[in-house]
Amino acid sequence: MILTGTLVNAAGILLGGGAGLLVRRLLRRGVPERYSDMVMKGIGLCTVYIAATGLLDGSKSLVTILSVVLGAVLGERLDLDGKIRSLSAGLERRFSREGEGSFAQGFMAATLLFCVGTMAIKGSLDGGLRGDHATLYAKSVMDTISACIFASTMGAGVLFAAVPVVVYQGAITLLAAVAGPYLGDAVIAEMNTVGSLLLLGLSLDLLGITHLKLMNYIPAMFLPILLCLIL
Repeated sequence: MILTGTLVNAAGILLGGGAGLLVRRLLRRGVPERYSDMVMKGIGLCTVYIAATGLLDGSKSLVTILSVVLGAVLGERLDLDGKIRSLSAGLERRFSREGEGSFAQGFMAATLLFCVGTMAIKGSLDGGLRGDHATLYAKSVMDTISACIFASTMGAGVLFAAVPVVVYQGAITLLAAVAGPYLGDAVIAEMNTVGSLLLLGLSLDLLGITHLKLMNYIPAMFLPILLCLIL
């Protein structure tokens, strides 16, 4: 089945997130702040490492720069961050008793961590092009662990990140099955580079260094498809 890897990934997020919520409930008031803060910063450092592994995949700096700049303008125009926050708030009101900030933060942070990066793109492309799900299986293990940690500190919003994972990775997989042969290794490399930059931005958020509207940068990941053809 072409979407097997993506479905396994989503199941891992639900499993890990459920385990994290159980830990949160057993501790009643959740993980003590000093521990959760250390855990989040630890995840931030690990995210730096994951991002660093894909930053040099591409070889066309101009493509990367234009993708990020134009993608940011397009995302800001579409107000993707605002729409996701509205969706998070709606889900919070319907499904959670936690504060909106915690729910939305968990949903958005987990969505970015699970969707953005080399493994999400490469794994989805491998599944669509060759029916090879090995990369997504490996990603599933990592995401299961991350979801457990995220949910234990941020709450139920993390579980809902399984939905954009299915939509995002599933769409890439299906697109790859149709258009993959026309992309080429250069385009995929540039997409990986831009995705890794966004993942680095997420790590800076997790470390408390800055606060970026990273959702507004998501269009940047797909612009290399067009820019590589032009440039």
